[in-house]
Amino acid sequence: MISVSYSVPVNPEGTEVRLGRADVWKGLEKKAHNALPYVPSMTHCEVTDSGDNWLQREIEFRGQRLGERITFEPQETVRFDRTSGAVLGTILNEILEDDDGELSLRFSFDLELEGVEPGSAEETDYEETMKGDYEKAVESTLAAIRRWVAEGQPA
Repeated sequence: MISVSYSVPVNPEGTEVRLGRADVWKGLEKKAHNALPYVPSMTHCEVTDSGDNWLQREIEFRGQRLGERITFEPQETVRFDRTSGAVLGTILNEILEDDDGELSLRFSFDLELEGVEPGSAEETDYEETMKGDYEKAVESTLAAIRRWVAEGQPA
């Protein structure tokens, strides 16, 4: 099992465009519906079904087709459960708030690779690659939301 968690402050010191929880939430919803602008290693993202606070989508990530069921806890968490493919597990995108009211965005995942020995060099290499991808995704998500807010567009 590969377990990684990465958090960044939503409004670090020196940030010109401050984001609120609603801004970040809208951005996470957009990302769930179409992750292509946020995840460079993703080349396909198609919503195949949806309902109240959930959707099903098919993605292609690093050349692998994967199915995901996404559930929303509004204003808090987007949960991605892998339903098909060679990499199964759970991914969370969470909006967190500290005692001072400062927001942070955390992306975490617990994934298992089909046919790969736990603790192997192959698993470790995949973990390092995924860690880099998720760090970029957190940063690019916040950058896109800031850009929309600065331009006066709804996130």
